[in-house]
This record gives sequence, C-alpha cells and structure tokens, in this order.
Amino acid sequence: MGNGIVSAVSAFTGSGVYSPLLEASAESGDDEGSFMIQLLKEFKIGNTTLHITTTHVSLAIVVLVLVIFAIIVNIKLKKADENATPGGLLNIVELIVETVDNMVKGIMGTNAKRFVNYIGTLFMFVLLSNISGLFGLRPPTADYGITLPLGLITFGLIQYNGIKKNKIGHFTSLFQPIWFLFPINIIGEFAVPLSLSLRLFGNVMSGTVLMGLIYGLLRPFAVGWPAILHMYFDIFSGCIQAYVICMLTMVYITDKIGD
Repeated sequence: MGNGIVSAVSAFTGSGVYSPLLEASAESGDDEGSFMIQLLKEFKIGNTTLHITTTHVSLAIVVLVLVIFAIIVNIKLKKADENATPGGLLNIVELIVETVDNMVKGIMGTNAKRFVNYIGTLFMFVLLSNISGLFGLRPPTADYGITLPLGLITFGLIQYNGIKKNKIGHFTSLFQPIWFLFPINIIGEFAVPLSLSLRLFGNVMSGTVLMGLIYGLLRPFAVGWPAILHMYFDIFSGCIQAYVICMLTMVYITDKIGD
C-alpha cells in the first residue's frame, strides 16, 4: 500500500519538480517503482537547487534524435538529384510529409499551409516521445509537466488565430447563443488545454504504470510475452494518441477561424 502511495505521488510529480518521496523511493532501490519519475542529479546555483530527472533525460534524447534526423534529411535533400527517384531515407521522409499534408488538408482545408509545420512537428514529437519506452526510456509524455505545455501552446495558438480572424467577435461569441451562457462558454475555452494534456498524459501514463508493475512484480515470468503489451501501449496506443492530439488541435483551430 505504501509503495502504491509513493508511486502515485511521484508519478504526478511535474518535470523538474522535486519530491522527497521520489528520492526516498530511488534510494530504497525499489524496482517496483520503475515507472515513477526518478531523481538523477542535483545542481545548486546560488540559493536555487535544480533537479535532473528521468523526464529531462528522456526529453533531451527525443529532441536530440529529432534534430539529428532533421539535419541528416536536410543534407540528403541538398545532395539529392531532383531528376532521380528518391530512395531509402528520402522515401520515408516523403511518405511522412505526404501523410501529414493530407491529414492537415483534410481537416483545415485552405488554412492547411499555415499550420502544417506546427502540426507536423507536434505529431513527430509526441509520436517519438510515446514510443520511446521501447528503447528503455520513460516516455516524456508520461509526465504532466510535458503534456500541459503542449496543451497551453495549442490553446495560445487557438486564441491568437481566433482574435486575428474575428477581432472583437472572438470575445462576443462567448455570449452566444444566449448571454447567460457566458460562464459555460468560458469554462469550455479553458477546458481545451486541460482536455488535450490530460488525455495524452493519462493514456501514456497508464501504459507506463502497467508495464512498470509487470516488470517489477512479475520479473521471473516477464519473458517474451510483455513484447505483445509493448506493441499495444507503445506502438499502437502511442500512434493513436499522437494522431488524436493533432486532430483535436486542428479541429479547435478550424472552429475558430473557419475555412
């Protein structure tokens, strides 16, 4: 029971936020809490103490992989013969670009060009973060300190484009269809980042907790068959969640700016 309480508290500890329970669990060497955020290193700068956790490391690796991938693709594109048929990596990149373009055009229509870069970046980041558990990392998206900023960025993008397109109408629409529905409309607006962040966090965290419990409690029997669960939680569910957050982002923006 005690382990369950420590696990629950530590699991919800935000990125960079330190918890004494987290340190106590890490020092105890309890492998059953392997799904929790672990404290790796402390740094003191003046009166401020910085804590490096598994979330920071996983996030840095995911970002580094995406940056290296982008640099390699850029180099290959510059060297590629435009008259020749692309092969290997460029074929994969072309498939990704076409898939994202078609997805964005299908939802946002004529506004697709304005948002395809953001949606594509969001999709690749969330997808790679979700499937990073296959490579022994704790998925960054299993930390609410990562998913909440993603929701807030989308919220800011929605509000900015809504104001840019509708001007004062963006605010007066909160009083429609009847003025006394204003409180409900306000709640609906601010529910958007919470909905996006909690949906992604909850789905990824649940898979992370389950796999951590399986490896911690059933270690002698966890041979071979957990790969099936990894295929579902890391690959299938990870792809679905990346698609869902991008789809909802496009729907929310399109609802504000129209076609």
